[in-house]
Amino acid sequence: MSLKDVLMKLARDKTPILLSDGNQDWKADTLLETLSEPMLKRDAYFQQDLYIAEINSGGYLGQVLYKVKQRT
Repeated sequence: MSLKDVLMKLARDKTPILLSDGNQDWKADTLLETLSEPMLKRDAYFQQDLYIAEINSGGYLGQVLYKVKQRT
């Protein structure tokens, strides 16, 4: 699954979370509008309520791209 697929599902379902990159908190739909196409095409894994991480070329979890925060 690509990062774009993950973000589209979160935006479509109106999931009440923010995604933190360590510097700023983002809504999924905002990331869809602002991230570059190469970034959106990265393979990613969404761990419910915890994070979105990239999947590296070996098929393993790589770096955490966004930590999940509950919206208040």
